[in-house]
Amino acid sequence: MTRDAYQLIVDPSLDPCPASFALIWAEGILPPETPCVAPAFLAQVLSAVVATGEESVPAPVRQRVRNILRHGKYKPTGRGKPASEFLLRAALSESFPLVNAPVDVNNAISLQSGFPGSIFDTALSGKQLLIRRGFPSEAYVFNPSGQTIDLEDLLLVCRKTQDGWEPCGNPVKDAMITKTSSNTENVIAVVYIPADEPAASIEIWAHRYAMLLVEQCGAAASGYLVVPAATAL
Repeated sequence: MTRDAYQLIVDPSLDPCPASFALIWAEGILPPETPCVAPAFLAQVLSAVVATGEESVPAPVRQRVRNILRHGKYKPTGRGKPASEFLLRAALSESFPLVNAPVDVNNAISLQSGFPGSIFDTALSGKQLLIRRGFPSEAYVFNPSGQTIDLEDLLLVCRKTQDGWEPCGNPVKDAMITKTSSNTENVIAVVYIPADEPAASIEIWAHRYAMLLVEQCGAAASGYLVVPAATAL
């Protein structure tokens, strides 16, 4: 695995860039399975959040994350809130979703940091991803029942296809087309971080994410790239 094989491209139209990003990947993970109970690392995070309450993710952090999404027609309210806020609410109501090891790692990092994240099966997403805003009339299916999310003006992660860059994730809900499954062997993830977050802080979260993919998913190798807003273009 070479660091150069993984790339996060930020569309030049995002000027100024509204966020910094962490790109994390892991190769050779164990077949993902849905756990019956929260694994120890996640249970510890959930316990700490319940003990602290809503302010385990301080209101200013939640507002800064919402500002990443606020653009044009898109308003980060109601069902359009960042995924990190849904996870916080789920933790406090003791209804936190257990999906599989890589998604649980993603959700644990998101819950701890307050920053939303997307994780994909690399076989479906590829190793090169693009960040851009959603175009008018763009949408994708985000769950098995076929529900869609309107993507216009929303910050997106896109995978490269023969026809160009196709949206596959965002800070609210990811697309079905690139989600992990029991067949997933390699994963790639993006964490969306407020542009004013210190680089050292981003480094800490990215490193922890990569290490958890090894410790909790059995990855043979993992790595990460930090893309600060100031250098994204």
